[in-house]
Amino acid sequence: MINPGVPSQAGDPKTPQSVVRLPVWVSIVVILGALLTITGAVISKVDPTLLTNGSPVTDAARIYADYMFARNVALAVLLLLLLLVRARQVLAGFMVLIALIQLVDGVDDLVRGDVLLVPGLVVFALVFLLGAGRLFGQPVWHIAAWRDPQTRTH
Repeated sequence: MINPGVPSQAGDPKTPQSVVRLPVWVSIVVILGALLTITGAVISKVDPTLLTNGSPVTDAARIYADYMFARNVALAVLLLLLLLVRARQVLAGFMVLIALIQLVDGVDDLVRGDVLLVPGLVVFALVFLLGAGRLFGQPVWHIAAWRDPQTRTH
């Protein structure tokens, strides 16, 4: 439980990263995001026809499915690693990257006419952006959120 009378150690640059606790809900979001990402990787490797709405998989589609596998595995592993080592600032930045990927994917789906996929992508992106903002200690669109905590000026 957070005591409002006691200052938070999260924003103190002198506090070692190993004692800074991440909010439980952010940890859950990161784990779920990693699981969704790894699921996409497994689908692209095991049955890429699920990505093509049942259409036959050509050699070109197989190559792109393999790219998706490699990239999604790397994203999921790094998300979990950053969570495990409590790399608060890097994790927050990485969460913004994941959210941006989801938003670009959503715009692409809209352009293609796959409107049903968009709400899930937007929710995923917004939750990741909220989590990143919580880790940064301020909204992600503030420039100060992206600066090294030791060099921040408020």
